[in-house]
Amino acid sequence: MQSLISLLADNQILLLFIVIGCGYMLGNIRIFGFNLGVSAVLFSGLAIGAIDKRLAIPEYIYILGLVLFVYAIGLQSGPTFFASFNRKGVRVNIFAMGLLLLGTLVAVMFWSIFGMSAMTVSGIFCGALMNTPALAAAVETVNALSVGMQPAVREALANEPVIAYGLAYPFGVVGMLLWFYIFTKVLKIDFAAEEQARLKRTGSDTIMNRTFCVTNPGVIGKSIEDVMNLFPSPGFVLSRVKQEDDIVVSSPDIVLNPGDHVTVVGTEESLKRAEDLFGETAGKSLLMESAEIDYRRIIVSNHSAIGVPLHQLQLEKRYGATVTRIRRGDVDFIPDPDTTLELGDRIRVVSKNEKIAALTKYFGDSVKALAETDFLSISAGIVAGVLLGSIPVPLPNGTVFKLGYAGGPLIVALILGRLHRTGNITWTLPFNANLVLRQVGLVLFLAVIGTKAGYAFGETLKTGGLTVIAAGAFMTTAVTVAGILIGYKYLKLSMACVMGVVSAVGTQPACLGYAVQVAQNEQPNVAYATAYPASLIVKIILAQVIISALWR
Repeated sequence: MQSLISLLADNQILLLFIVIGCGYMLGNIRIFGFNLGVSAVLFSGLAIGAIDKRLAIPEYIYILGLVLFVYAIGLQSGPTFFASFNRKGVRVNIFAMGLLLLGTLVAVMFWSIFGMSAMTVSGIFCGALMNTPALAAAVETVNALSVGMQPAVREALANEPVIAYGLAYPFGVVGMLLWFYIFTKVLKIDFAAEEQARLKRTGSDTIMNRTFCVTNPGVIGKSIEDVMNLFPSPGFVLSRVKQEDDIVVSSPDIVLNPGDHVTVVGTEESLKRAEDLFGETAGKSLLMESAEIDYRRIIVSNHSAIGVPLHQLQLEKRYGATVTRIRRGDVDFIPDPDTTLELGDRIRVVSKNEKIAALTKYFGDSVKALAETDFLSISAGIVAGVLLGSIPVPLPNGTVFKLGYAGGPLIVALILGRLHRTGNITWTLPFNANLVLRQVGLVLFLAVIGTKAGYAFGETLKTGGLTVIAAGAFMTTAVTVAGILIGYKYLKLSMACVMGVVSAVGTQPACLGYAVQVAQNEQPNVAYATAYPASLIVKIILAQVIISALWR
């Protein structure tokens, strides 16, 4: 046994992939319909790390995994993140801040009722809510407040939050995952139904086409552009128009006449709006009446078409074409004139037969091109994120905090994901490439934090520290349960969104990974990206406030 431990301790790459491999095997085991999935890599690391303190993977691998994970999430969530600064986005962030204040009140309770020191309760706060940057800020606060004391006393005081953090952290992860699982079962959450309801609200559910006869006097004599402007977000597009015996591809400058037929593409709900707008449903579809007009599904692989609003591509003028739907990842949706394309999008384009080849060439339609990931843009973005995360921001009490390797890359990625491109540089990644980068980063992160915490966790169970562990478990439970109940029951957020927000409050990628796995959609990622930046900064500040306010 000792020889095997020595082998793994001396070969950390071997250790890393044994942890990942064992984690994936463990994650595929289903018990009562539940499996941990990729999150099991964390538990694999805890178990292996507890065997011997030498079985720990270098910290730089943890940093690499964390940076790749948050950067990929930021790129994918950027457009939605900035679009979320509406009533719902503000509500989500206020909700997250309320949960952090609840955690602060619990910490004050430990100090007041149980007589724990300010350093210990601050460490519990950082560990139970899983934030290493906040712990670093807490230690700096202790050092600043203990100036003038004996070196041994200062060191002992600075160690208190670190020890408490180490004791509270494991249940912070495990407990949050446990409560996610319990509530999804107790509340009988149907994530597929939640996602379908969301898609229906946003006009992204089942897409179909229907032909209408123009009988509404309010649109007769108006151009299609003027008619479509009557609805800020119609949720449908026009693909074909029949005037007398001629069938043409829809174009903004076509003027509608009585008896014209228009083919509309949209969801069932949006087609009802289209019927109110144009008139009665026609008895025959235009799709089969013209052999000169066809459609083609095309993969967007040409970088020049990325990040540009559809109306600026001028497809109607250049090719006599219109984009009727976009498939991004596993979701189909109806575009509007301001929709921007991303690498890997599969678009359905309607045009005359002779223009199809030119359209295909323009958009690229190359799977091979998508596989050629632009590592220049990835490197430049991550460099900018790491630099941003290393900038010290002074606080009123004379201390500083930094966004770190998680906050800096995430904020930069959110901005770059929103920009899509700058000049010739395309920042976004194809959806599949983004998923791979995200998954690689997550398993590296989980493997390292598991092995690093494993030995301390095992020793703590043997030698004591149960009071601090119990206090941390109580804080994690209070914040997680309150978050789920308030978010799902009172704020009426979807469970997928609630788990994303609570994961952001814990700034915990492991919990986010589990949430995405069980929800099978991007809503946890979007909610996480929305609430994460504010949660990270507020936790750093609160960790220092706790020590400063309770210092004796």
